[in-house]
Amino acid sequence: MKEILLTTFNARYAHTSIAQRYLFANLEELQERAKILEFVINSQVVDAAEEILSYQPKIVGIGAYIWNALEVQELISILKKVAPQILIILGGPEASHFPHRVDFSKADYIIQGEGDIAFYQLCKTLLEGDLPLERVIKAPMVNLSAIKLPYDYYTDHDIKNRYCYVEASRGCPFTCEFCLSSADKKVRDLDITRFLAELEKLWQRGVRNFKFIDRTFNLSIENATKLLDFFLFKPEEYFVHFEVIPDHFPSVLREKIAQFPPAALQLEVGIQTLDPEISKNIHRRLNIPKIEENLAFLQNETHAHLHVDLIIGLPGESLEGFGRNLDKLYSLTQCEIQIGILKKLSGTTISRHDEIYGMEYSDKPPYDILQNDLIPFEQMQKMKRFARFWDMIYNSGNFKKSATYLWREGKVYEGFYAFSEWLYAQTKSTWQISLDRLAELIFRYLCEVMKHDEASIKAILIEDIMTVRGRKMPSFLRENYVPNEAQKEGSLKLNKRQLKHATV
Repeated sequence: MKEILLTTFNARYAHTSIAQRYLFANLEELQERAKILEFVINSQVVDAAEEILSYQPKIVGIGAYIWNALEVQELISILKKVAPQILIILGGPEASHFPHRVDFSKADYIIQGEGDIAFYQLCKTLLEGDLPLERVIKAPMVNLSAIKLPYDYYTDHDIKNRYCYVEASRGCPFTCEFCLSSADKKVRDLDITRFLAELEKLWQRGVRNFKFIDRTFNLSIENATKLLDFFLFKPEEYFVHFEVIPDHFPSVLREKIAQFPPAALQLEVGIQTLDPEISKNIHRRLNIPKIEENLAFLQNETHAHLHVDLIIGLPGESLEGFGRNLDKLYSLTQCEIQIGILKKLSGTTISRHDEIYGMEYSDKPPYDILQNDLIPFEQMQKMKRFARFWDMIYNSGNFKKSATYLWREGKVYEGFYAFSEWLYAQTKSTWQISLDRLAELIFRYLCEVMKHDEASIKAILIEDIMTVRGRKMPSFLRENYVPNEAQKEGSLKLNKRQLKHATV
């Protein structure tokens, strides 16, 4: 039996909730009466409710996010029907901003903002028998020097099987209108000495995969260099992920990044658009010369795995404009280019463009854009398929060389768009396409439509596919196949991102 349960639905089993661990860490004397219980979206919500009820809780605290809002709604409904005496406290980004676009009306209490301390205070009051008059608690920003940190509450199972998320700061100084972080314009750093001590404890427990959730890792160069040094001084293999500002890489930071070995460092570089007018319209800072300079440095002088982002559907940006962005970005770096669809997140100011640009969004999470004045619904659907196929083929690493044959010199968008249209006509689906079938479809397109030489394309596809040890070659490629020495030894290695995409 546990009187307080902290729960949420993670997007994948490999994910953990750092938020739930922050709440648990700051429960003070109530901690021994509490438990963290995590689930995964797309599982049976009724089974989650059954497990929650098996602990006979008095309070259930639930984290609501864009990826799990519908599961959270269903869970609240089930709990209130079968155990109405349980007090449900809701928090997280989807709960923190009104009006709610998912029905959370059956939750007893809602904590808006940072709940690290507010959740403890509310639980204490409720367990003492008092019922607060206010259903909605507006929690202030916490003092990061005063709260307890969550890292002791990653279990050995978490460390062995799942990602351990960490943060060295909260907030973002920029005002990009599509991003929820723009609501918190003040950046607060944890005391770096204290944070490094927590990282060392995680390291000693065996953590070798660190995913930082900071929005602006390289804003404070002093702290960034200390964090990079922490990993550079480690003798064993590791993987660390940072989200970085694309135009802020002074020489001291460059020197550190250049020292990281292959497959050790991943940098997520938010670009979103390369059009100065579009960027200005959504209050996003854009220094194109610096971005070009820094991407060239990261691409050519470091081993960092880069992940850059573009968004389809920004107000005022046509598909032709997006295409120019993709072509330009590909000319700057051949790294992973994540193509996202604009979403109207709760708490952002992107909605001010709705009437001017005819922006229409889905009412269902994740609130993707449906159309605007420049991209009609049918075309937006095609672009969503474009983004999905791009991820399956270009970003996956499964078709590293063969993908580049899908477009002519410099015409990345035009070439991949044509292939995307052809591919969907063959499959009528963007999901559950096996690697073998996808390889054969690429082969057919390159040979039948683009008129490339069959033998040459087969050789390139074999080289792409057989870089993963133990992978079975598609049957249509087996005829006359003679493996080279690297393929025999299985010595070709992919980075961690590519390994994750070893199957489609």
